[in-house]
Amino acid sequence: MSRFDPVAGFAITFGAMFKKPVTEQYPEERPPTAARYHGRHQLNRYPDGLEKCVGCELCAWACPADAIYVEGADNTEDQRFSPGERYGRVYQINYLRCIGCGLCIEACPTRALTMTGEFELADDNRADLVYDKDSLLAPLQPGMTAPPHPMTPETTARDYYLSESDGAAAARTEPR
Repeated sequence: MSRFDPVAGFAITFGAMFKKPVTEQYPEERPPTAARYHGRHQLNRYPDGLEKCVGCELCAWACPADAIYVEGADNTEDQRFSPGERYGRVYQINYLRCIGCGLCIEACPTRALTMTGEFELADDNRADLVYDKDSLLAPLQPGMTAPPHPMTPETTARDYYLSESDGAAAARTEPR
């Protein structure tokens, strides 16, 4: 130990005393998240309001933490929640188990599940950290009709899954 070590320590403290403190005004001013941040999940909808989730359970199978529970059910002509034959009747994500890896997003064939930039996932009650379908569904936008309702007239389930942008992208990637 050098005899100047205590003086060096005081010099660091003395220098820090006159610097402007770095303070975040967190609850009032939320910091922006990174563009590829994996936050809270969201179940998306089609432009007419039908749900994109078809209850295939692939997201639950892909989850390494076993945080997702999906129970599918069949659509009927009177009660249609998604354009296909099935829909996710029960959908739960347990954020006590979720590790935010995004494997569920990659496994979803209809792009029904995405992750938002929402990062406030703490609570003082464990039961409130199990999100169900109602809290995961994207809100209805203007012009959307709340399901259950029939598909847009003169469309089939295939029309919902192959939009113009998807078809154009598939045409560009096909070998010539």
